[in-house]
Amino acid sequence: MIKKEMIAMLLAGGQGSRLGVLTSKLAKPAVAFGGKYKIIDFPLSNCINSGIDTVGVLTQYQPLRLNQHIGIGIPWDLDRNIGGVTILPPYERSENTDWYTGTANAIYQNMEFMEYYHPDYVIILGGDHIYKMDYELMLEFHKKNDAKITLATYEVPWEDASRFGLVITDENNQVLEFEEKPAEPRSNKASMGIYIFNWDVLKDALERLKNQSGCDFGMHVIPYCHERGDKIMAYNYQGYWKDVGTLSAYWEANMELIDIIPEFNLYEEFWRIYTKSEVLPPQYFSENAKVSGCIVGEGTEIYGEIYNSVIGSGVTVEEGAFITNSIIMNGTVVKAGARIEKSIIAEDSEIGENAELGAFEEAPNKFKPNIYSGGLVTVGEGSVIPANVKIGKNVAIVGKTTAEDYPNGILASGESIIRQ
Repeated sequence: MIKKEMIAMLLAGGQGSRLGVLTSKLAKPAVAFGGKYKIIDFPLSNCINSGIDTVGVLTQYQPLRLNQHIGIGIPWDLDRNIGGVTILPPYERSENTDWYTGTANAIYQNMEFMEYYHPDYVIILGGDHIYKMDYELMLEFHKKNDAKITLATYEVPWEDASRFGLVITDENNQVLEFEEKPAEPRSNKASMGIYIFNWDVLKDALERLKNQSGCDFGMHVIPYCHERGDKIMAYNYQGYWKDVGTLSAYWEANMELIDIIPEFNLYEEFWRIYTKSEVLPPQYFSENAKVSGCIVGEGTEIYGEIYNSVIGSGVTVEEGAFITNSIIMNGTVVKAGARIEKSIIAEDSEIGENAELGAFEEAPNKFKPNIYSGGLVTVGEGSVIPANVKIGKNVAIVGKTTAEDYPNGILASGESIIRQ
């Protein structure tokens, strides 16, 4: 019989609709981060660094490139004969076949996978946060307090608290109450969406709630267990944690990597972040190139000027191009004379000669004002922007656009061009 003390279930099936055109062709956990990584690299690296060698990755939305990235788990030392990493998409059964309809429903549909390892504990993780966390310390806290469930919490600024699921605890950190995105918060302890369950408790709760529509941990499972008297503890996490679920948060988290003393350090020897790396030549900086305060990926050629930006691998920045405060992802070409300010440009895009991104005064986006905000220009994967156009702020562009798409050579602030 195979027996594991703790296994991880990593929820990576979300669309990430708040990232707009960045996730039109791929799942949010597969979005690039820091010029080299994918968002899912962080929880996967946390698992192996914490001694967890059995991870189920639950995929659903646009899974192809996420599956290709994870493969058999070699970069994270998760290519094991027993355990390792297993991709778990929804699958057809003899009855009750369904897509994953909620976080807990997704875990319930993989009961057989968990049963196989006879775990004492199961840790539930999200695939869309940037952080380093030793799950072993959280497990020690769980055992020491004789908890049935432990959830990780993070103290958020009071002004942001209403955006989160919050917990109210006693002086020993035992959970007394829950508040789901309250208008007037009584606590700033936000749930991080990381849960350790005793296996028997999780199994019983999922069985009892299996008919609950859209069954979710925060909305259904945790409150159900609380009501029936299961001891639930809050593990207060003190390190860096960033939910990169919005374009502004995603841009900010990338920009924090290039601070003089970065708040989140990618270079620590004792807690490495692992990823699948392609074999690429080194970066090339021409004699006239000017680069300051940047991360620059392998295989990138720079002939222009770049400041305070995160540049992926295989990018070409031609002479006379000027980039500042931006994220440029793998394989993008920035033509001569282009000017890019505060933009996120996804993979394999082309920015035409003398095009200007981030011009004009800000105006709210007319298409999706809650998504395309913060003064950003967001360009989707494989897009083409023609030469000599001026593009404003809070703009989304996806597709191979031509000069005819820009009346008088302009796309005003708040406008969008969406070509799928």
